[in-house]
Amino acid sequence: MRRKSLLVPVLAALALVLAAAGTALSNSLGTGASPTTVTAAAATAGCGKAPTLASGTHTISSSGQNRSYILRVPANYDNNRPYRLVFGFHWVGGTMNDVDSGGTDGYNWSYYGLRRLADSANNGTIFVAPQGINNGWANTNGQDVTFVDDMVRQLESGLCVDSTQLFSSGFSYGGAMTYALACARPTVFRAVAVYSGANLSGCSGGTQPVAYMGLHGIRDNVLPIASGRSLRDTFVRNNGCTPQNPPEPAYGSLTHIITAYSGCKAGYPVVWAAFDGAGHDPGPIDGSTGDGWHTWTSGEVWKFFTQFDSSTPPTSGPPTSEPPTSPAGNQQVVGQQSGRCLDISNSTTANGTQAELWDCNGGSNQRWTYTSGKQLMVYGNKCLDASGQGTANGTAAVIWDCNGQANQQWNINSNGTVTGVQSGLCLDAAGQATGNGTKIQLWSCTGGSNQQWSLRS
Repeated sequence: MRRKSLLVPVLAALALVLAAAGTALSNSLGTGASPTTVTAAAATAGCGKAPTLASGTHTISSSGQNRSYILRVPANYDNNRPYRLVFGFHWVGGTMNDVDSGGTDGYNWSYYGLRRLADSANNGTIFVAPQGINNGWANTNGQDVTFVDDMVRQLESGLCVDSTQLFSSGFSYGGAMTYALACARPTVFRAVAVYSGANLSGCSGGTQPVAYMGLHGIRDNVLPIASGRSLRDTFVRNNGCTPQNPPEPAYGSLTHIITAYSGCKAGYPVVWAAFDGAGHDPGPIDGSTGDGWHTWTSGEVWKFFTQFDSSTPPTSGPPTSEPPTSPAGNQQVVGQQSGRCLDISNSTTANGTQAELWDCNGGSNQRWTYTSGKQLMVYGNKCLDASGQGTANGTAAVIWDCNGQANQQWNINSNGTVTGVQSGLCLDAAGQATGNGTKIQLWSCTGGSNQQWSLRS
């Protein structure tokens, strides 16, 4: 991968950055500065009129300098639709083009893999890759935060942006810049993802909550994992989460562990993803010390960002009360062979709960809505999901927060089958069983009656 070929200059440049960190931080925004406050309105000034910006490289004047960024507007852009806006910040020695192009992995790794996922879900996302001064993000006197302010102003004026749906992601020095934005602009950015970051770009303010995801390797020999834990703990505190020492994988395990903190303020979750294998890298692959676009990090960050599709802050975990009553028109999904309903056990709302067969009883845990986005939605906010974006026989059919990804999209076919858009596999009652509690999975379509379903009011 291109970022791998750049690792040596990255290491050298970061050594200089770390040596000068005290100077860089002392020149950052003053600690008494207040974060900018914006009105949480969905539609911006650019909505409803012809766009004044298009995909490509743009230059803007900021703090007396000409600064550049690359813009990616969806091909089917609709000026009446407010779009999510995602910033991708490069590492030290990297460039905006590295983030936008995806390096030698190309499109698949563009914007750390998020652009591919947005396109596959037709999920309406505008992407921005800014260029740092001297290929870094020192944020001297807050000039890089001001640069972001200027870009946001231009983008919201020239395009239809949902102002409640701004996100930032970045690796290494780009992660440091993302952390600086979380500290300084908590009312502007809905959520951030920091890949292997440290406090190198300052933290002006840093007292208000922001939905925060941190990803860091236990073998990181450039920015040790302790630096990532420190950034995370800022928002564990700000978001009111219950402090803990989340589990991390053992050295040599070549795997990852993701922890969602409990007790966080509604709408402000904190997620920590620690991994073993690749060292200082945003694209680790389980079972390997290498990296690549097949990494799990892209899907997890995309899932984290897209849970905030509603402008109303979601809860940080499953509701403690019973699931809401299903809207009128929701239907039961009934197995032809068993005569039993597609059911979520004990009416749980926990992500990852596998669907099963159960006697039809009309409960909200058996009422499904087939949406225009080809989702099968239960409880009004959970979608039937191919676990782990799996495409192999035996992949569990589970519920998860709706995020628009292809593993949550289903075709309801005239022959009674329900097939996954991503996998092409059929929704299947495991082992052709018909009893209560039979697990639902994906399997190659066989024409069997255990793979045939009907929708009933």
